[in-house]
Amino acid sequence: MRALIFALAVLAVIAPAAAQDIRGLEVCTAEKAMERRTGCLQSNVEFLQQALAKLRREFQDELDAAGREAAVQKTEIAALKTELAKLQHDLAELKKPKPEQK
Repeated sequence: MRALIFALAVLAVIAPAAAQDIRGLEVCTAEKAMERRTGCLQSNVEFLQQALAKLRREFQDELDAAGREAAVQKTEIAALKTELAKLQHDLAELKKPKPEQK
């Protein structure tokens, strides 16, 4: 019973979103002539392909930027590890008991 209620709730949320207009798309159902309807649908397909290509480029740019940032951070981490090792070595040297001088 809970699953059915959950499924109905999900459908209630999704259904309005599916009917929402997409800016830039034409309503092709208003066209009566099959050629005009086909042209309208082709126009919508081209629009969606262009939008998808734009999103793909933007996403790839973001991925590339994240990759560059990760490389910079890896370099910084390596430098910090080297500096930490040097400091640990220096600290170990300072902690060593000094031989008594005569």
